[in-house]
Amino acid sequence: MSSVLAGLLQLVALIGALALVHIPFGTYMARVYSSEKHLRVEKWIYKGIGADPDAQMRWPAYLRGVLAFSAVSVLFLYLLQRLQGILPGSLGFDPVDPAQSFNTAVSFVTNTNWQSYYGEQTMGHVVQTAGLAVQNFVSAAVGMAVAVALVRGFARSRTGDLGNFWADLVRGTLRILVPVAAVAAVILVACGVIQNFSGIHEVGQFMGGSQQWNGGAVASQEAIKELGTNGGGYFNANSAHPFENPTPFTNLFEIFLILLVPFSLTRTFGVMVGSVRQGYAILAAMATIWLGFTALMMWTEFAHHGPALQAAGGAMEGKETRFGVGGSSIFAVATTLTSTGAVDSFHSSFTGLGGGITLLGMQLGEIAPGGTGSGLYGMLIMAVIAVFIAGLMVGRTPEYLGRKIGTREMKLAACYILITPALVLVLTAASVALPTPPHSMLNPGAHGFSEVLYAFTSASNNNGSAFAGLNANTDWFNTTTGLAMLLGRFLPMVFVLALAGSLAGQRPVPATAGTLRTEKPLFTGLLVGAILIVTGLTYFPALALGPLAEGLAS
Repeated sequence: MSSVLAGLLQLVALIGALALVHIPFGTYMARVYSSEKHLRVEKWIYKGIGADPDAQMRWPAYLRGVLAFSAVSVLFLYLLQRLQGILPGSLGFDPVDPAQSFNTAVSFVTNTNWQSYYGEQTMGHVVQTAGLAVQNFVSAAVGMAVAVALVRGFARSRTGDLGNFWADLVRGTLRILVPVAAVAAVILVACGVIQNFSGIHEVGQFMGGSQQWNGGAVASQEAIKELGTNGGGYFNANSAHPFENPTPFTNLFEIFLILLVPFSLTRTFGVMVGSVRQGYAILAAMATIWLGFTALMMWTEFAHHGPALQAAGGAMEGKETRFGVGGSSIFAVATTLTSTGAVDSFHSSFTGLGGGITLLGMQLGEIAPGGTGSGLYGMLIMAVIAVFIAGLMVGRTPEYLGRKIGTREMKLAACYILITPALVLVLTAASVALPTPPHSMLNPGAHGFSEVLYAFTSASNNNGSAFAGLNANTDWFNTTTGLAMLLGRFLPMVFVLALAGSLAGQRPVPATAGTLRTEKPLFTGLLVGAILIVTGLTYFPALALGPLAEGLAS
């Protein structure tokens, strides 16, 4: 079987699996967030934290809950790393450096999971499980909670109430993420992913000599890192490591986990607003971009330019032979069009144009399908902008789901889409212009620029993957990427929740003959066009200096 055919078959199997679970899983999540009942264990948690799960919150109170919980999480994870030396199961590792502790704490709390360290040489078992793995669950649940709050803004009228953050957080964690991750972890263990708490072992090498390896609760962390679109990895090689991703099946299964919640949330959206066809329109826009990017990536990486590539069946540099070009291309697009950041190959070794595709996937805002929650609310923001553009074309006040999109709503949407480009471009320019440590940027020219651009694109969009050729474990990059992750995560949430509150307070507007039908293919096409034009062209000059220049020169 040719490598091209194998890649296409994997893509077809993935689409089939996602289609099979879309309706039942999306509907289940809608019921979870709409239920008025509380499980017994949830009641214990509410009592422990002193929260009233039935109290409705307006958007400022909801935002305070998000920020307070995240601030406490950053502090807890920072202290856990700084105290690692006295914790059990530390494997003899020293406390993590302060700058790196700050960067890592921010990274995992913001659902970025950017790692400027070697996981197997830095973090002990307690930090990995009680710290990083826990944040993989709750940071994903925070994103889902904010998305659900925005959906309620469209679904409710003449009220500023958006639900209860603490109830949404607990339910998203206990009723959705934990059970699915538990099943996924069992499947991964059955397929060869390790799950233990062993110490450091001396392992012989095939060519002589030895190497030290430690075990860990890898399968359980691997499951939630993909399901929660967190990224990161127990080992530095991430999902290219055979302990994390041993076979082509596990590779495809992990891609399925990455896409499961973001794609299914469109069904949740449709059910909660009372029109599943609206959810299908958003799903169609996401799927169009995802399939288009996947096709482009497979084409660039399978292109044969010279005898070496012809012999290998594609651009195999930086890719695992057990996954091939097809599996690596699908994984790369899935992880950069979501806020995952897990990698099964080194994006820095992709072709120039292939690396540019991974960059552009993040720069679109990671909304096709995006992260757990962040993808849905990012796409809904773009839907608001799309109906505004359509309204300008025909001279009508734009409306979406029975809500008028006025000056206030457009200001909030505009602020949302301007935050990450400003962070990415300003910090990239500063890193290139200022005398940063010379050993950080090992590649000169266009590729070196792409590495820096990729780092801040990944951090600001809460992705977490890297081009791998950049040494980011310096005070400059640890601090600036940490700030980019914080601002890139929480500033957009401010505008999302403010928009949700504004929409929920409106009186529904009845549809007329001139109302744009937002469940039709015409709107899906308009939405895709708005995404590519409004957000994609923002980065075109920067892309021209990096991956485009490199790709055209090769």
